Amino acid sequence: MKKVISLLIMLVLLCNSALLWGQTEPEEIKLEDNKFKEYFFEALKQKAIENHDKAITALERCLKLDSNNATIYHELGKNYLALKEYKNAYSSFEKANSIDPKNKWFLIGMYDVDYETKDYIDAIKVINKLIPFDPKFKEDLTSLYMNTAEFDKALLLINELNETVGKSERRENYKLQILSQGTYQDAEITNLINQINQYPKEESNYISLIYLYSKKDNLEKVLETVRKLEKEIPNSEWAQVSLFKDYLVNKESQKAIKAMNTVLASTKIDSKIKHRIFNEFLIYVNTNPQLETDLDKAIAYFDEDKNVNVAKEVGKYYHNKKQWDKAIKYYLMALKKTGEADVEISLLLIDVYSQLEQFDKIAPIANEMIELYPVQPQFYYFAGLAYNQLREFKKAKEILEMGMDYVVEDVSLEIGYNIQLGEAYNGLGDNNKKEFYFSKANELLKKQK
Repeated sequence: MKKVISLLIMLVLLCNSALLWGQTEPEEIKLEDNKFKEYFFEALKQKAIENHDKAITALERCLKLDSNNATIYHELGKNYLALKEYKNAYSSFEKANSIDPKNKWFLIGMYDVDYETKDYIDAIKVINKLIPFDPKFKEDLTSLYMNTAEFDKALLLINELNETVGKSERRENYKLQILSQGTYQDAEITNLINQINQYPKEESNYISLIYLYSKKDNLEKVLETVRKLEKEIPNSEWAQVSLFKDYLVNKESQKAIKAMNTVLASTKIDSKIKHRIFNEFLIYVNTNPQLETDLDKAIAYFDEDKNVNVAKEVGKYYHNKKQWDKAIKYYLMALKKTGEADVEISLLLIDVYSQLEQFDKIAPIANEMIELYPVQPQFYYFAGLAYNQLREFKKAKEILEMGMDYVVEDVSLEIGYNIQLGEAYNGLGDNNKKEFYFSKANELLKKQK
């Protein structure tokens, strides 16, 4: 009697997970005799300790006593599946389903086999039979359609689920994958238009539609959608992203600045979009210099950006345009943001000061960088160049000779060093050393050619 009670408890525990689905797995069996009961409990015991071969043998004995018992076939399927004998597992679950088609657990067994063997086509057939038992299986059906590349069916189902149960990250990723193929974009545009008409206050639908029209380069439709968004959701931050460029084109500067500031202050909008808008405003300011103060204020929005020093990039922009004073202004702003000396910004500043022949400003920058980076030969070179131009030839000679030791496999820099050393010795009145370094520079120039 204790053995029977123990095995009954084991049976309850094995079937406990089924309760979560709202329909219990088959438990009650009409035991025709004690032998059937003995074989069945033996099968459950062996399965519990993962002796699946012995469990199958016991279940086959049960079938000899009751050949039309769905529960026995179900148990057989589970043991065959554990042994990865997929063909036998599927036929056992299928037999159980043919005997009792109203029990979803037999279909779930068939689906488990299909999923493990990646037979997605058959899995779709099985899932469609499971959906009437539980609509949650539609989520699985979405994934199956993606695996069989039935993207039109997947898109329809995704849109249905988005509307009935809400969006999910997985489905949204599937949708992006589908819409990357232009074939399906028109269908999605139609769906989004319908969604906007039905739910005019749902911002995400406008954003998705704007994205699709942008991919098609349909600017007219983009602006039309943006205006609808602005009308229905006036405070939308996303509306300002698209309106910003429209304001620039129409030279509505103050509206553009307001839109830009809204976007830059937003926590919802991606940093890439923010950088793009800022760059467009930078180009606009180049022809509208009266707005430079607004540009400076906009830079402050990027103070926490660890990836891009925006002030430095603005400095480079003006540097390339040979607008030296503006380049200096933004390089100094960039240095202030870093809070410490920066090799790249310092070299850029030195180059600008060289263009302006402001050598008195180059020397202190180069000396500071030598203190911080004593093996960087370019700073010794620029310090020597500056001192030569300032006619402090002794300082130039000393610092150039010190830096020469760090020049490795950089012929252009080595040529520069020799020329500057020649200039230093020329200033000091040492013609022999002057000729030595100038001739050395000439030899290197010939080799370089």
